[in-house]
Amino acid sequence: MARVKPAVLLILMLAGSASAKSLDIFFIDVEGGQSTLIVTAAGQSLLIDAGYGARGGRDPDRIMAAVREAHIDRIDYLLITHFHNDHVGGVPDLASRIPIGTFVDYGTPLGTDRMTTAGFRAYEPVRGQNRHLEPRPGDRLPLKGVDADIVSASGMVLPKPLRGAGQTNDACATLEYQPDDGTENFRSIGVRLRFGAFRFVDLGDLSGNTLAELVCPRNLLGEAAVYLIAHHGNDDSNVPAVLAALQPQVAIMNNGVTKGGAPAAFATLRQQLGLDLWQLHASRNQGAENSADAFIANVDEGSTAYWIKLTASDDGSFTLVNNRTGFAKKYLPARSGASRLRLGKRRRGIESR
Repeated sequence: MARVKPAVLLILMLAGSASAKSLDIFFIDVEGGQSTLIVTAAGQSLLIDAGYGARGGRDPDRIMAAVREAHIDRIDYLLITHFHNDHVGGVPDLASRIPIGTFVDYGTPLGTDRMTTAGFRAYEPVRGQNRHLEPRPGDRLPLKGVDADIVSASGMVLPKPLRGAGQTNDACATLEYQPDDGTENFRSIGVRLRFGAFRFVDLGDLSGNTLAELVCPRNLLGEAAVYLIAHHGNDDSNVPAVLAALQPQVAIMNNGVTKGGAPAAFATLRQQLGLDLWQLHASRNQGAENSADAFIANVDEGSTAYWIKLTASDDGSFTLVNNRTGFAKKYLPARSGASRLRLGKRRRGIESR
């Protein structure tokens, strides 16, 4: 038997270690706002939103707990989807606790949206002390080892489909007209993250017709294994054509005890074949069809702060863990949407001919 030289063996071991690296995503409970921490296989960090301000520093505390769990000592990129307090309010406090390399947002909020005034006034001077990017749809964030494509910003969406997307979306035939609510929500920065064969979509609080433009009449995004439900699962983000386009294996709802989690949104999600719904909170809204306890991170009135952690491999497989219960579920690389639809019909005994 041929002997492997020590130097060659070391190279093989290092190569194996590198190939085993994963993408980690922490979905942090900020009581119906957003804060999502992403740590790449290259060790870079991207934080999407920072939850609420004030509240005794509650949300920065929760973010820092996830930061420690992720073993990082800086935020390389902080992406602010839009300037409502439940997304940008925690930034000044967070920035006093951990270095932030680059701020990413779409610039200046609408002067007509009074919900942004105080949050942006506190955020802008912090941003001004750091590197600042204002991406537009079609741009890509400079992360290593992952593609972070900007798909919406400042009320605009992609000018052309992402690579591999562009198919006609039949679900658009039943699309209902949903005017945007006039606030910052429709201006949210949305991002599609690709790590090898794994894809994740986060559209902030995108809602109404702007949300629908991403998937109708053509699907500009392609499919994604995991979808962070837009606007906390409120009625104005309940667009079935989005789920038909993405064909996610998992949808995650960053709802609160009563914020988000509209009954109609739950009903739409329950109609999706082969979809697991994970929630940051059990919803107390009347008519809400909550997931089983194992899939819900927090079940009280808002005092706990358990996260949901996702670990993805570049082959497209991924695992989700409920920080409260320790429940974990592994998902294999997704079939195409059409293949999964045929499989579902066979399992129900209605094979199409």
